[in-house]
This record gives sequence, structure tokens and C-alpha cells, in this order.
Amino acid sequence: MSTLHEVQMAITELSSDDRHALLSWLLAADRATWDEQISHDFSEGGAGMKLLAKIDEQIDRGDFTPLE
Repeated sequence: MSTLHEVQMAITELSSDDRHALLSWLLAADRATWDEQISHDFSEGGAGMKLLAKIDEQIDRGDFTPLE
């Protein structure tokens, strides 16, 4: 199987238990990818660290609305 269409067709031939197992695996893989991206973004020099620094500056200036 080398194309998305071929994979999709093969999936339609799986039993419901196998489709469920595949879905669980895909969700776990997606979560792992997301966790890796978050870890990268919030590591030294990552895009998230710049955002956190900006937020820290706003807090230091008192330029924020506290959550209730």
C-alpha cells in the first residue's frame, strides 16, 4: 500500500475490532506528535518561550486582566 486511497480501501475491509484498534493507535500517535511539538515549542529558544516571555512582561507591567 503506497497511496492514501489504497490505505483507505484496506481500512474499509478491516473488522470493527481492528478498525477500533487502528483508531486507538492513530489517536495515540497523534497525541505523541502533539506532545513532542509542545515540548519543542516550549524548550529553550522555542516559539512558545517567546510567547511566555511576552506574557511575563505584560504581567510585570500590570497589563492583564486577572481570571476570576
